Parts: sequence; structure tokens; C-alpha cells
Amino acid sequence: MKLMGYKRQDGSFGIRNHILVIPASVCAVETAAKIAKSVQGAVSLPHQHGCCQVGADFEQTVRTFVNFGKHPNVGAVLVVGLGCEGIQSKSVADQIATTGKPVEYIIIQENGGTPKTIARGTEILSRMALEISKIQREEFDISELVLGLECGGSDPTSGIASNPAIGKASDMLLSLGGSSVLSETTEVIGAEHLLVDRFKTEEQKKKFLKMVDDTEKRAIAMGEDLRGTQPTPGNIAGGITTIEEKSLGCMHKAGTAFDFVDCIDYAEQVSRDNKGLYYMDTPGQDMDSVTGEVAGGCHMVVFTTGRGTPTGCAIAPVIKITGNSTTYHNMIDNIDLNAGKIITDGATVDEVGQEIFDEIIKVANGKLTKAEILGHNEFGLARIGFDF
Repeated sequence: MKLMGYKRQDGSFGIRNHILVIPASVCAVETAAKIAKSVQGAVSLPHQHGCCQVGADFEQTVRTFVNFGKHPNVGAVLVVGLGCEGIQSKSVADQIATTGKPVEYIIIQENGGTPKTIARGTEILSRMALEISKIQREEFDISELVLGLECGGSDPTSGIASNPAIGKASDMLLSLGGSSVLSETTEVIGAEHLLVDRFKTEEQKKKFLKMVDDTEKRAIAMGEDLRGTQPTPGNIAGGITTIEEKSLGCMHKAGTAFDFVDCIDYAEQVSRDNKGLYYMDTPGQDMDSVTGEVAGGCHMVVFTTGRGTPTGCAIAPVIKITGNSTTYHNMIDNIDLNAGKIITDGATVDEVGQEIFDEIIKVANGKLTKAEILGHNEFGLARIGFDF
């Protein structure tokens, strides 16, 4: 099957053609946002990080920024730094530039303050916008598509209807040679014994189980039990009673037809040479997880929500699906598809899975999701350590 997208110099294809403004630290976030607002098609990343991070935490933040810049949905990048932060703008820009796309950086302290930096940044983005507007969509094979699988604000209908339905859609994409990414390690606890058998090698199985074990140990090290935060109050109000019950519903997003080809760290890129079903170690917070998946290369995310959430992403379309028909009608401005018809109208999981797959194709070819239309450009970056 063929789709239409934007070919990048590194051979990848994007389904969007954004200009991305990356603030290297929290100190540059407001300036970056004002630069992005000045040019049509530009988006920026709001965050609170980029300075006084160390070790694996520092590396993860850099990896996320760089891989957002490298993302095939991004046509050009401007990195904005204050100048004295831990994550240096030039280093981020240089790593993104290996893709061959237009990349520049600008430093507030070297440009006479924020007003002059905003003016200079606007000039740069205007030039970039003109350059990438010349890129025409061209045909590419669906096997290049990478799909993120996410759920948030879950209720029992998520595990009964919407998650199994996106599992069917994922299986359809995988059967055509594409890739999908399951994530949210906190929402695997209690179902890991079922998922581990879908990894092909003992090394992969051990790596996956260590991810789950480390997640529990981090909570215990803080004197907490994850069962005090999962399920969330909203999950409980919706009818989910235990973390195991939540996990057993979440795992259906991975479908049933394919084994995992690998498990990867947060924001680690899916390999274009090893396509298939991946597991990514992300937290259960919806936006942090979506950010990790997109940094890993997901072109779009299918996101199920029983209770309802408007969450989007700055550079990747997010298709909202609910298994709760009441939620669909209550939040119809935010929810794209109603999988609740499986429960209320006798539709089958296969039928709704096909409907979701058809929507994936339409969005890949340019149809806007409701999150895109409403300008939901959320960005949440997972943290490992503390600030020093």
C-alpha cells in the first residue's frame, strides 16, 4: 500500500512538514514560543528542563530533543538557547543536522536579549518556511509508517473495546511491513507475564522484565507503592479497581498477531532496518509517554481514552478513540472515533479495527485530527533524576 508524504534527505518520509523550534532549556522556552508564533507552520516545545541535569537524565533529555529534531515530520529546525545552560544549542543542532535538513541555532545572550533574538529567530524561520514549502508530497510505502499505541484516562471500556480495536489496527499495519510501539511500563505491571512470552530471545525477555522491575524499584526507593497512584482517581471513578486490571486492559493495544522485535529505552529510535512491534520503556503519564514514542520515530499516535482527554503532540497527529459512547458525545470536539459502538451497537472489534486503520491512512495522507485542528501541541518530557 502506498501513502503520500515528504521525503527527507536521509531517506525517511514524513506525514507532516513542520518547522520545529527547540528551546535548549527552560530559560529559552518563552522566547522560542514567541518565535514560533510569528511564522505559520512553526511549533515549539514547552518544557522545564535542559539545565542542571546529570548522567542518564541529561542524556535522555538531549536524546529527546535531538530525535524530535530528526523526526521525519519535521522539515526544518531552529534551536534556541540562553547560552549558559547545560544543554548547549550548537551540540543539539549539530546532531540534528546529520539528517541533511535545514538546522540553525541562536543564543539569547549573544543576540542582545530576547526582543532582538525573537526578531532574528523570526527572520530565520521565515527563510526556512519558504524553503520547506517547496517540498512536494510524493509516494512512499506504508511499511515506512511507525505507529504509537497509547491510552490515557482509561475506564473499563478501554480494555473491552477501544484497546482491542487499535490492537487490530496495529496488526493490520504490521502485516503490511510497518512498525508499532507499545509503551507505559507502569501499565504493564500485572500483565508482564503475558507480554514477556511475545519476545523472541531470552536477552529481550530479560531486558523487558528488568524495565518492569526497575519501575517498581524506583517507587519503592522513594518509600512509595505504585499501587497508591495506579489506577488514578479518574480510573477508579470510571470503574477500574486495581493496577493489574488496568494493565490487562492496556496490553490489548499490542494486538495478538505479532511478537515483539525488540524493547527500547525512552525516546530511543525505532530501527528502519528492523521493522515490527516494539516495546518502549516510558512512564504512565500520557504526555510523557507520547513524547517518548514520537521521539522514537512514531509518525502518529492512536490514543484511547475512556474518560476523555484532549492531549495532542507538537509534531505528530494524535487520533483520539474512546470505547465509551457517553464520553464520545460529551467530548465530541476532541474525540475522533467512537469504539463504544462495540458495546452499545453490536459492532465487532474487527469492524472498528478496520475503521481505525482507515483513519490512520487518511491522517497519514494529510487529514487533520481534532487535536491538530484545536492546536493541542503538548510536550511532556520524562525525568530520571533530580536537578543539581
